[in-house]
Amino acid sequence: MDVRVQSDAFDAGAELNAFAGGRDDVGAVVSFSGLVRDDGGLRHMEIEHYPGMTAKAIEGIAREAMERWTLGDVLVIHRHGILRPGARIMMVATAAPHRAAAFEAADFLMDYLKSRAPFWKKEVRDDGADWVAAKAADEAALGRW
Repeated sequence: MDVRVQSDAFDAGAELNAFAGGRDDVGAVVSFSGLVRDDGGLRHMEIEHYPGMTAKAIEGIAREAMERWTLGDVLVIHRHGILRPGARIMMVATAAPHRAAAFEAADFLMDYLKSRAPFWKKEVRDDGADWVAAKAADEAALGRW
């Protein structure tokens, strides 16, 4: 299990190759990368967190995923700081003997990161700045688990 909360950019391809490389104990690797989306006038997004607390919380949910599904490994990378549109903000990868477990665990982790991980996000636009509020759809998605 590898959980990283960092400000530095990362290469999703290189991370995925390192995560999956040389494995013969799994039959499926699923990955998801999230990007900062500009839906009109976004200058950048500011992501804040409490060092230590955030990583510990994500490690806990990654352990839960490993207990709920038969997984060989989990990778979670989430960035903080100032991120511009198009920047890679996060990545989740799961490795499992079978694809269903890899897909379900990755989906579970994404739902958690979207609604419960202790990050605070502010969108800075040409006309001002606003903190990103929780969305009902994200809460509903988490309820599946």
